[in-house]
Amino acid sequence: MNEFNDGLRLPPWLQRQLVALQQQRGHAVLLSGPPGLGQYALALALARAWLCESPSPEQGACGRCDSCHAVDVHTHPDLFVLMPETLSIEFGWPLDERTQDKIDKKELKPGKFIRVDATREAVAFSQFTRSRGDTKVVLVYPADRLNMESANTLLKTLEEPPGALRFVLATDAAHALLPTLRSRCQAHALEWPAPDEALAWLESAVQGEQALAGKPPTRAELATWLQAAGGRPDEALTLARLGLPASVWGQLPQHVARGDWTAIADWAPARQLDLLQKLCHDLMVIASQGEPRFFAATDLPRPPALAALLEWHQELQQAARTVEHPYNAGLLQEAWAGRARKALALN
Repeated sequence: MNEFNDGLRLPPWLQRQLVALQQQRGHAVLLSGPPGLGQYALALALARAWLCESPSPEQGACGRCDSCHAVDVHTHPDLFVLMPETLSIEFGWPLDERTQDKIDKKELKPGKFIRVDATREAVAFSQFTRSRGDTKVVLVYPADRLNMESANTLLKTLEEPPGALRFVLATDAAHALLPTLRSRCQAHALEWPAPDEALAWLESAVQGEQALAGKPPTRAELATWLQAAGGRPDEALTLARLGLPASVWGQLPQHVARGDWTAIADWAPARQLDLLQKLCHDLMVIASQGEPRFFAATDLPRPPALAALLEWHQELQQAARTVEHPYNAGLLQEAWAGRARKALALN
């Protein structure tokens, strides 16, 4: 779970967008953008503001009323959060009793997609009388995890919501949604924070943690992690927590090119693959006479032919589709290391 998910305080760039979103009058909003910009946090803050008993245009939800408290403890009767069971468990949103019972008894594995049964419950929720206030809200995250059946089940209610029902959908893959879903929502593309703004937030976020762990990272070190995260501050915080010195980040491209994975051997496969994709991306950019995004140009090995990089890029994309499968991590790492050396022609 990233640091934007507490719903009680938003980074300044999300707060600005919340103020603008509160002025929209449509019944459905679609928040989209690259991963790590705070889609879920902004969606929850917007739902919280819609349900608040004393919202303000500048702040959003008041944070003090009974409605705000009910959202904060995940028990608001007029808020339905529709998300995969894996995320519901991670974020602390209660599952329905039948599903929870099956998971507890190991009869059902928590799903990574939004099941049609849960979507039908959201539709049924829309028919109930409001318990308090003037609004009911359905929050869908990540909206791209709706499968075809789930999306079609939700479509009619999204198109013609009964009573004072509002929707907020959030995703980092808007292209994966059905066009019919997208067309029924007011689209909002999330804004990128300014570098100084992101650095200031990152410094504040690590302050409490590092006070207990030792010397806090310098602004230059945090800037390294922010670049490594492609400008996404919550991803930068995740990278900073890996325990890898910021100075080592710049050494990783040369290490990987030599087949030395010592520094990242304990990383999860998805994190290792993310590193390879960033390395491949930056080498492709340099080969095309551009500026790298994730590494300093001086830290990168000499790029091979662009055709070889494109082939490697396609293989990494294919690997990303199955990276969460329970493969043998050691064998997977060995295969990736060999392929990286071959792609970079340094074996």
